[in-house]
Amino acid sequence: MIRNLILTLGVVFILALLPAPLAAQSATRVSIVVDAFGQASSLKRDWGFAALVTHGGKRILFDTGNNSENFAENARKLHVDLENLDFVVISHRHGDHTDGLRELLRVNPKVKIYVPADEYFGGPTPQVFFRRPEPSLPAHMRYFGGNLPKEVPHGTPWKNAHFIPVATALEVMPGVRLVRNLSQGPLFTETPELSLAIDTEKGQVVLVGCSHPGIEQILASLDAKKKPVRLLVGGLHLVTTPDAEVDRLALALRDEWKVARIAPGHCTGEYGFAALRKAFGERYTYAGVGSVIEEHD
Repeated sequence: MIRNLILTLGVVFILALLPAPLAAQSATRVSIVVDAFGQASSLKRDWGFAALVTHGGKRILFDTGNNSENFAENARKLHVDLENLDFVVISHRHGDHTDGLRELLRVNPKVKIYVPADEYFGGPTPQVFFRRPEPSLPAHMRYFGGNLPKEVPHGTPWKNAHFIPVATALEVMPGVRLVRNLSQGPLFTETPELSLAIDTEKGQVVLVGCSHPGIEQILASLDAKKKPVRLLVGGLHLVTTPDAEVDRLALALRDEWKVARIAPGHCTGEYGFAALRKAFGERYTYAGVGSVIEEHD
C-alpha cells in the first residue's frame, strides 16, 4: 500500500510539472506588422495598417499596409511567413491597407482573400451608372450600343487574386466572423468596410481597419452589447474628429459599449490615443508596430 501511495504521489508530481493542456493555454494573438508608430527601431514605420492574427491554430492576415516593400521587410523581421496563411482579410479598398497585396500575391498567389463586395476588387460596375438609358440617342452614342451586358466587371490591379467578395455578415470558420458596414454619414459612403470578430470564452476579439462607417455602427453590427467585446484592435479614424466628439466616444466605448480592453492604432490619431488612454487606464494596450497583443481564454 505504501508503495502504491508513493507511486501515485510520484505520478501527481510529474503531471504537475507538465505543461497545461492546449485548451487551457489557447490564446488569440495579434501581431502588428504595419503602423506609423512603434518602439522597435529596426522596423519600418509607415502610414497604414497590417496585422497577423493567430487563433485556434489558424493564421489570418488582416490588411497589408501602405507600401509593399515596407510590408515585406517588417513581415520578414517579425518572422511572419506570408506563404503560410490560412486566409487574408482586406478591410477596405484604400491603398494604405492594400499595397502589400503585391508582395503577398508574389509569394502566395493562391491564398484566399476576403474583400468587401466592391468594384475596386473586380466586382461589378455599379448598376446605378446605367440607370438612365436614353433611347433617343443613336446606337454609337449609347453605352454598349444600347445592349447592356448583365454585368460589367470593374478593373482591378489584382486580376488573378483569389478574392472572395463579402456582401453581408459571414462566418469564415467556427467562431470567426466578418461583418460588412458602410458609412451612413457624408464621407466614405462608397467605401464598404469589413471588420473581423473572433469569439472567445471571455468575449469577442474585434479587429478594425479604419472604422470609416463609425466604430459604434460596427459594434452594433456585432451585437456588442449582448456579446461583449473583450479586445478591440485597430484604427478608429478619429484623426479629423473634433476633440469633444473623441472624448465622448472614448467614454462611450468604455461605459456604454463595455469594451473591456482597447488597443488602438493607425488612424485613431494622437489625440484619440491620449483620450482613450485616459478613459481606459490600465485597460489601454499599446499597439505600435512590432507589438504582440494576446487575449487568453
